[in-house]
Amino acid sequence: MNRRELFGKSIGGGAALLARTATAAAENRRYLYVAEPGIRNYVELGGVGVLVFDIDAGYRFVRRIPTWPEVPGVAPENVKGICASAGTGRLFVSTVKRLGCIDLLTDKMLWSREYPGGCDRMSIAPDGSHLYVPSLEGPHWHAVNAADGAIIQTIVTNSGAHNTVYGLNGKAVYLAGLKSPYLFVADPSSHRADTKVGPFSEAIRPFTVNGRQTRCYVNVNKLLGFEIGDLESGKMLSRVEIPGFETGPVKRHGCPSHGIGLTPDESEIWVVDAFNQRVHFFENKRDKPRWMSSVALREQPGWITFTLDGKHGLLSTGEVFDVRSHTIIHALTDETGRQAHSEKVLEIDFRDGKPTRNGDQFGLGRRR
Repeated sequence: MNRRELFGKSIGGGAALLARTATAAAENRRYLYVAEPGIRNYVELGGVGVLVFDIDAGYRFVRRIPTWPEVPGVAPENVKGICASAGTGRLFVSTVKRLGCIDLLTDKMLWSREYPGGCDRMSIAPDGSHLYVPSLEGPHWHAVNAADGAIIQTIVTNSGAHNTVYGLNGKAVYLAGLKSPYLFVADPSSHRADTKVGPFSEAIRPFTVNGRQTRCYVNVNKLLGFEIGDLESGKMLSRVEIPGFETGPVKRHGCPSHGIGLTPDESEIWVVDAFNQRVHFFENKRDKPRWMSSVALREQPGWITFTLDGKHGLLSTGEVFDVRSHTIIHALTDETGRQAHSEKVLEIDFRDGKPTRNGDQFGLGRRR
C-alpha cells in the first residue's frame, strides 16, 4: 500500500501540492501549520497529523501531513510542541513520548526518536542546528542534534521541564518548569543553565520574550493575568491582574491564564482567560500595561501566537483575529468540516515552493 492509499487522497507530496495551490502570479505563499491532536488527545478537534492552511486564501484547508500512524484501540499521543527551521527545510513535532522531524518539501518523516523522560514543548536554534527538548515535566532538558535527533547534552534544572523559548539572537534559551517560580536561562555555547530570573509569585506556565531579550512576560499558577521579569537584572518587575473579571475552575491546565503573547511590534500584550473563555488585550506602551478590552471565544483558550507580519492573532481555539480591530475574521476547520483547535501552530513562508522563513509557536516580540 502506498502513502496516498494509506493516508487518503488529500495527502500528497508537499512540493507538488504547494505548486498546485499557488497561482502563477503568486510566488510567495504563507501557510499555517497546525499539529494535532493539539488539545490533549482530543481527536474531535482536528484529528491526527499536521494540518496545513493557506493564510493568503483566507486560511483555506490545504492538506493533512501524516505524523505517526494511528493504532486501532490505542489513544493517539498528545502533541506537545511544534517548531521549524525554514533554512534547513525541517518541521519538528513532539508528543508526550517522542520527537519527529518532517521534510517540508516532501512531507515525509525523516526521523523519529523517543527520549528518556518523554518530551514536552521544545524550541529550535535560529540556525536550525539543534533543539532544546524538555522532558515531560521532569528534571531535565536535552540539547538534541536537529539532523538526526541524537542527544548532545543534558541540562538538569529539577524544575518540572515544560516550556522552551530559544531567543531570536541565538545566544540564550529560556527554560520554564511546572515546579519552579524561576525562569532558567541556558547558554547554548556551553549548554549550561547557570542563570535564572525571578522568583515569580508561582510556578511559571506559558511565557513570552521581547525581541531584544530584555523582558519576559509570564503566566503563573493562580493568576488571572501575568507577571513581568527583567532578563538583564534577573528580577521580577511587576504583576498585572485582569480587572473586572472573576475566576474559577477551568477545564484544562489548572490555571486561569494559560497563554500569553506579544504582538510582533510589541505594542500589545494578549493574554487568555480560561474561566471566562476570553482573550484580553493590553496596551504595552507604558511602564505598566493597560487593559483595553476583551473578546469572547468559542471554547476555552490555552495559547496565543501571531503571523509574522503581525496582522493576525492565532488562538488555540482555532479562531483568527485581525490584530488592529481585535475582531475574529476566521475559524479553522479541517477537511471534514470539524473545528480545528490546537496549542501547537506556526507560520511557514515559501517562495517558488521552497521554505524561506518561519514563525514560532510562542507569541514572541520581534522588535530588535
